[in-house]
Amino acid sequence: MNDLSQNEFADKHNAAAEPGRVAFVLPGLRAGGSEHVVTFVADRLAERGHAVEIVNFETGEDPPYYTPDPRIDIAYLARPVKRRTKLDAMREIAARISDLRAHFTASKPDLIISFLTRSNVQTILATRGLGIPVIVSERNNPVQQNPGNVWRWLRRRTYPMADGLVTMTRGAMECFPPAMRKRSWVIPNMAEWGTTAAKPAETGETKVLTAVGRLTHQKGFDLLLHAFSKIADNHPEWTLRIWGEGADRADLEALRSNLALNDRVELPGVTSVPGEWIETADAFVLSSRFEGWGLVLGEAMAAGLPAVSFACDFGPEDMITHGDDGLLVPDGDVDALADALSRLMRDEPLREKLGARARETSQQFQPAKIGEKWTDMIEGFLTEAGDTLSKGKAR
Repeated sequence: MNDLSQNEFADKHNAAAEPGRVAFVLPGLRAGGSEHVVTFVADRLAERGHAVEIVNFETGEDPPYYTPDPRIDIAYLARPVKRRTKLDAMREIAARISDLRAHFTASKPDLIISFLTRSNVQTILATRGLGIPVIVSERNNPVQQNPGNVWRWLRRRTYPMADGLVTMTRGAMECFPPAMRKRSWVIPNMAEWGTTAAKPAETGETKVLTAVGRLTHQKGFDLLLHAFSKIADNHPEWTLRIWGEGADRADLEALRSNLALNDRVELPGVTSVPGEWIETADAFVLSSRFEGWGLVLGEAMAAGLPAVSFACDFGPEDMITHGDDGLLVPDGDVDALADALSRLMRDEPLREKLGARARETSQQFQPAKIGEKWTDMIEGFLTEAGDTLSKGKAR
């Protein structure tokens, strides 16, 4: 933060906050890291007596992937994010801003927390003049993520209007100049599945190297396929399983075929139950070109899975100490990734050592600890906003 450290801010407002009305905004409620975090934080606020709603742009035809606390209201604006012509996209953005403004004019939350660049921009524009504080959260690498030239321009001009900014790493926060973050909080992701036991190793049976994420360029699954193709013949007992869905599925399936990996690589889609992928995994790999944090890496470590990751910005180097609780390889180096995977796959004692240490390391990202960071920030902000309002009325 600019004036107070995170701990000082929490200490200043450590008394229980009066229950408030908190609204979250994000594009949808499908499988994904941001959706997971919003549900996680909203649940904890509801448990503490706050009135909570999650506003999203979907139609509500499909249930949320992460089931929220029944006390949480879900508002569907029925303006789903999808590919459109430029003219239709401009009209849809204007309509979303109008609908958001109408919704918040009626619901009158005490605080709005928006997730992801485009939602953040639209939320800030929708609430101008309403007197409702807005905190925005960036969930990715703001340098390498490409929201588009127009959205980058809008972000530079709207973020100074927000009341605060949350990122998952200090590196990501430093990508934003002080003018774009009146207040700032760095809150890492939680390792939500720390109590889930990874599949115990069974010598002689098929072993599964697991990756998880949206099938997009960012996640680097094409790089992973190339790396696995270099070592697959040396490890016939191993299968690579990539969980997720996305726009790159056809390209990845074609690459799998071109690399003669159809019998060695599975693309089963999204798990029916959040975190279910852990139960069949023997090792984990994060092949992302860039990250905001690496939520699935944290989940894998918390479950005691040995992990290999590119040292991409941002997240993995904050989570893994190379050779102690995981293996890091130079960002984008396919040969180094192949070598690290091969080392892990052939060495069961190494897998056991790294997995055990990973579980220990992940304790700093326990849900209770990360949830407390969020509630301290939100309740502190609500208390301060209430104090300011009371002083204004007293005058």
